[in-house]
Amino acid sequence: MTAQEVRLCGLLLREHFGEVVEKVGTQLLRSGAQNLRTIIHETGLSVDLVKKSLMVLVQHGACLFSSGRKGPGSPTEYRSGCDRILRILRYPRYIYTAKTLYGDTGELIIEELLQRGHMTMSGTVKTVADRLTQNMEEGRSMDYSEVSSAFSKLVETHFLQRCPPLAGAGTADSTNPAPGATPSFPDCYKVPHMTLVGRGKRQLTAEDGEDQRNAKRQKMDPEAHGDEGIYWQVNFERFHLHFRDQAIISAVANKLDQTSSEIVRTMLRMSEVTTSPAATCTKPLSANEIFRSLPASYNIPRPILDQYLTLLVDDPMEFVGKAGESGGGMYVVNLHRALANLARATLESVVQERFGSRSARIFRLLLRKRHLEQKQVEDFAMIPAKEAKDMLYTLLSQNLVQLQVGNGCFRS
Repeated sequence: MTAQEVRLCGLLLREHFGEVVEKVGTQLLRSGAQNLRTIIHETGLSVDLVKKSLMVLVQHGACLFSSGRKGPGSPTEYRSGCDRILRILRYPRYIYTAKTLYGDTGELIIEELLQRGHMTMSGTVKTVADRLTQNMEEGRSMDYSEVSSAFSKLVETHFLQRCPPLAGAGTADSTNPAPGATPSFPDCYKVPHMTLVGRGKRQLTAEDGEDQRNAKRQKMDPEAHGDEGIYWQVNFERFHLHFRDQAIISAVANKLDQTSSEIVRTMLRMSEVTTSPAATCTKPLSANEIFRSLPASYNIPRPILDQYLTLLVDDPMEFVGKAGESGGGMYVVNLHRALANLARATLESVVQERFGSRSARIFRLLLRKRHLEQKQVEDFAMIPAKEAKDMLYTLLSQNLVQLQVGNGCFRS
């Protein structure tokens, strides 16, 4: 990680958690895995402050802990990573995505979990129901069952997941998955049966002294709802996969049309939970399955769907591939190939915007041919020798192409 990344992470930690947490987090970023005694010595903070700072970082997933490198019995070591802290920059996008998909209830559920790191389902449902009730007209309130339903939908689509079970500080790294790793325990997406019945409550006014005391007494003596000890967190990887899918859908809409993008959206939605995050393509889907899953509002006849699928398969961007003939044809979305082609198109667009259409022609040629000599570039691009030379060395000075000195070839 670079010094600028560490500095940015430090500023984010200061803004969200204060200067003490920033000092501990920055120390972990710069020095790698350290035990509690070393952190206290290096930061000059008291034991209590360091423990509380580590607790905050662990609570929000910005810090991992594992057994010491010297083996069993050695002090627990803590470590952090820039990628875990830089996720804070995307918090507004996570919240907006939840609002788009699941409305105000989904938005507040994600917001509460991002603010607190992890919570029980019952605690989240109560807090969100109270917040929604506060914004309703007088006399109306939000039922807990409605919030529970939205919570269950977020779990069903893997936007929320259970926190991995902790077997103790001396366990291996399996208790703290790496950034982006999907927890492997079987109940990761299992919603517990809750006995939570009621409606959201409004904030009490200052005059309601007795009511406030009763509410405080209830808070000190909470009821059991059947989900004690089961904590939930935001599945950041699932949100990132959703952003990837939206980029592909948007590209299809821009390249072809809205109907094509809706077909691709349907294919991605059908396989969003079953496809592995590292898979190069989605699970094969038959044309019959795609036809049955299309939104009724589009009213696309089956022959037209077949034509659109053929068009998508034949498109140079390779958004969709054909994987078989059964069921009217088996189709997949080429995730990695589509993203690679999108990145390539973006690069070509940047080169054309900054250096002109002729430089973009040379750059596109080098991308396609991998490496060419200067004379070959001039011939294939049909550009005069002097201009081609100037453009090549302009691209070279911007690190957009490389020169292999041994054979005098340029490559992108």
